[in-house]
Amino acid sequence: MPEPIYLDHAATTPVREEVLEAMVPFYGPRFGNPSSMHRWGRDARTALDEARERVAHCLGARPDEICFTSGGTEADNIAILGAWRALKGKGRRAVVSTAIEHKAVLGAVHQAANEGAEERFAAMRDNGVVDVSLFPDVVRDDTAIASVMWVNNEIGTIQPIDELARHAKSVGALFHTDAVQAFGKIAIDASTVPFDVLTISGHKVGAPKGVGAVFIRRGLVIEPLFHGGTQDRGRRPGTDNVAAVIGLARAAELAVAEREEDWARLEKLRDRLQAGILARVPEAVVHGLGAPRAPHIVNVSVPGTDSESMLMALDLRGIGCSAGSACQSGSVSPSHVLSAIGVSTDLASAAIRMSVGVLTTEAGVDRVAEIFPALVAKVRGANAAAAAD
Repeated sequence: MPEPIYLDHAATTPVREEVLEAMVPFYGPRFGNPSSMHRWGRDARTALDEARERVAHCLGARPDEICFTSGGTEADNIAILGAWRALKGKGRRAVVSTAIEHKAVLGAVHQAANEGAEERFAAMRDNGVVDVSLFPDVVRDDTAIASVMWVNNEIGTIQPIDELARHAKSVGALFHTDAVQAFGKIAIDASTVPFDVLTISGHKVGAPKGVGAVFIRRGLVIEPLFHGGTQDRGRRPGTDNVAAVIGLARAAELAVAEREEDWARLEKLRDRLQAGILARVPEAVVHGLGAPRAPHIVNVSVPGTDSESMLMALDLRGIGCSAGSACQSGSVSPSHVLSAIGVSTDLASAAIRMSVGVLTTEAGVDRVAEIFPALVAKVRGANAAAAAD
């Protein structure tokens, strides 16, 4: 069998060698707890503080605005629930989001609703971008926080975050953006874009799984999710995962330094893959096409197929893709993202997400495009036979 082809970089990326090299000492001689006062603790504290400065620099932020987390899900929950709980007694009763958010955001919004918030969802255009003209209808002077992801994790569409954040600020609401898929692809500068809270996840940019960060703008009071410690100014108590944080800092620096070059390479690969599939299967539908998109994601549906069968067929040929968010890939239900932008149930149930990245080559995307029609025909045949029985 030819070399396997990994096309699921939006789900996770391999840990970079430079990142692993930076982390190793903190599993060995530099093992100290940064909350300890002796030399081992002080050494770990120095490294942790330096990592905070480095991540802050990558986001155009100040070190005290960076709070390390276990990943994007925790960071999103800190942002949304932390803000809601801090503001709910001050006349701010609504929490606003979009129907295409990651489940981490949607789950946090639903929990806020369980605690008394009013859920509102911004209108979407059928290309997967927020309808800016209707945003003021849901983000009003009773809104506690609005949360809109910068880059959608399933179809790659880019939201007009600066414009949306400025409107939220104009009515006194907080603004959060899940930048998990945006970081390393799009320039992010907290000094120029007025978001209040922003979240990133390490394993999307070559750091290990289990580490992320939430930017909390200076002066903003966030109710902590956890209690029982004073670490990170009480915003996120618990013993710091120093090695993982060091890895996140190194990965963040590399992602920012290589961002423009990486964008050009990934966009070329994505467009080559997309064009190859459409040339051979012209009835295929690429979701989000025509909207501003990040360079690494192609989401395609072929009528007459289904996601589960296509993923199995691709996997048998050594090709790794997903049906959408990795957190939802075990589900056979249609993508909530595609359903939210008006895609039919049949097409949404046939969606395949292919995401290019560090392991992707031109030869690899060409091979995928070449064998794709045969896999489509096989799945269509099997589905037609099943329907006839």
